[in-house]
Amino acid sequence: MPLHNIRLEVMQTIEKEIDSFIEKYLIPTEKIWQPTDFLPNSQEETFFDEVHQIREEAKELSYDFWVVLVGDTITEEALPTYESWLMDVEGVDQHAKNGWSRWIRHWTGEENRHGDVLNKYLYLSGRVNMREVEVTTQHLINDGFDIGTANDPYRNFVYTSFQELATNISHKRVGRLAKKKGNSLLSKMCNIIAGDEMRHHLAYREFVKKIFQYDPSEMILAFEDMMRKKIVMPAQFVRESGESIGTAFENFSNAAQRLGVYTTHDYIDIMQKLISYWEIDHLNGLTTKAEKARDYLMKLPDRMARIAERVSIPKDITKFKWVEANGML
Repeated sequence: MPLHNIRLEVMQTIEKEIDSFIEKYLIPTEKIWQPTDFLPNSQEETFFDEVHQIREEAKELSYDFWVVLVGDTITEEALPTYESWLMDVEGVDQHAKNGWSRWIRHWTGEENRHGDVLNKYLYLSGRVNMREVEVTTQHLINDGFDIGTANDPYRNFVYTSFQELATNISHKRVGRLAKKKGNSLLSKMCNIIAGDEMRHHLAYREFVKKIFQYDPSEMILAFEDMMRKKIVMPAQFVRESGESIGTAFENFSNAAQRLGVYTTHDYIDIMQKLISYWEIDHLNGLTTKAEKARDYLMKLPDRMARIAERVSIPKDITKFKWVEANGML
């Protein structure tokens, strides 16, 4: 049977359980938090006082912090790109509205709140150039992205398993930094977003574990391929106004590493966690090619850790059009 037919068969088999995944890992719309639960209510007389408090607390946060928060917000707001990409994955039928397309729509609905609440917070904070942020977001959606998965569900689910945990770590650490500076509102927002990302990570991680039960050799080859390519962040093509595609990403990434929000060591740690959870060292019945892929994967974290020790992050802060200096540099 051709490979794509096997993948489709596996996807259709797992789809029979999709309702249980939705019930376990997603929260009904009427019960889940909404951005307004955290932000000042414009219908209340206290609105301007609360906005003033946000603006005062925002002054305590560093330049790199704002660069990272803007980058995280833009990444979340490029959600239309991610949904359209996943809707093209083999086994997902948006026209027949099968279980997989239902999962993606519900997942998208949850994710959409993240960019919404962060964008409103940035606007109220008075610390960033919102027009530049908006231009960057539109560019990121216009430019699309290529995560190296094509329409292969196996590779896509490796990517989402990895990326959801990476965003969990990033949001959680941003929240921790905000709390240290006395910004409890932003800390709560980032922590609750991180909680959503963790639930989503657990779901995609489970999808891959299921695939390993049905098609272990092809699944491990897909895992190896994604690790050889390296997991690229969704914002890899991010750029500021007037700049060429991808030019802002390295400086944004350097800011995140300087703050300790997301580092090379986190990347390696996520990889190790996935290798352990999927128990690839205990898989049986692998093809010769898949056995070689397993050997590569088992050795990869240590190899990357040795390389990471030699990597140095620039200490100088890079100025962004998104963030006005205002005495922060």
